[in-house]
Amino acid sequence: MMEVSSVPLTDLRRGPRPAPGAPPDGEGSVQVQLDPGVRIGNAKVFAVYGKGGIGKSTTSSNLSVAFSKIGKRVLQIGCDPKHDSTFTLTKRLVPTVIDALEKVEFHSEELQLDDFVYEGYNGVMCVEAGGPPAGTGCGGYVVGQTVKLLKEHRLLDDTDVVIFDVLGDVVCGGFAAPLQHAERALIVTANDFDSIFAMNRIVQAIGAKSKNYRVRLGGVIANRSDATDQIDKFNERTGLRTMARIPSLDAIRRSRLKKCTLFELDPEPEVEAVQTEYLKLAATLWAGVDPMPAVALKDREIFDLLGFD
Repeated sequence: MMEVSSVPLTDLRRGPRPAPGAPPDGEGSVQVQLDPGVRIGNAKVFAVYGKGGIGKSTTSSNLSVAFSKIGKRVLQIGCDPKHDSTFTLTKRLVPTVIDALEKVEFHSEELQLDDFVYEGYNGVMCVEAGGPPAGTGCGGYVVGQTVKLLKEHRLLDDTDVVIFDVLGDVVCGGFAAPLQHAERALIVTANDFDSIFAMNRIVQAIGAKSKNYRVRLGGVIANRSDATDQIDKFNERTGLRTMARIPSLDAIRRSRLKKCTLFELDPEPEVEAVQTEYLKLAATLWAGVDPMPAVALKDREIFDLLGFD
């Protein structure tokens, strides 16, 4: 992978070049291979995917806090040009890695950790990777350079858990890049056709990445879902499992409006119940979950499977 120092903006927008002689990264993929020198290390790494607007950032931020509540040192990395993954943790839209690099004309050796890493609620460390201008480059390259910077500054040496919060349901080579670093991929879904259709595509992407990287499916988080009958149908057919269920609560909407996590709201039974669900999920993930050899469905099969009989 290219060195980030002295990289012209035009090269950053083009994105990475495939490594010479690199093996295929899943059938039909042209995604650049992971530089073996830029691995995260000993931290447990989770990548959170799901349909756009399904609540991945809310889920990721509350899961990050839950890990911190059980005593873990946590880093959350937002992988979306919108760079709002961590705003409930930091109470603001923090500058992105791309913002920081542009200020020093892409001479990364001039950056300090506090130029792109911000402390959020309960000590969760927050990074927003950002992205190249629309239509001009590869988001996967930005993710790769973010991890490289974190490693160069040795932040990852003191981290127990890394959570990648990934843009929408985009599963192109670029935004599948966090899967090259993750140990387990988590899919956030609601109990509806569109969310489950996106989940199926993500299962396909993870299957492709698992051919060359250690990432495996960890499980499903049912979000904004009082019922889970459609999710249950899909899980039974594909081999997935639901690890946590987050109901549709007005408290979750209020937490976003207040720019805070659920763990900062005034105590009330429904809020405490969701906090407990996140704490259980964090404890389960920390203890380790077996990978799921799920098999994605054909598009036609999903249409036939879901819905009322």
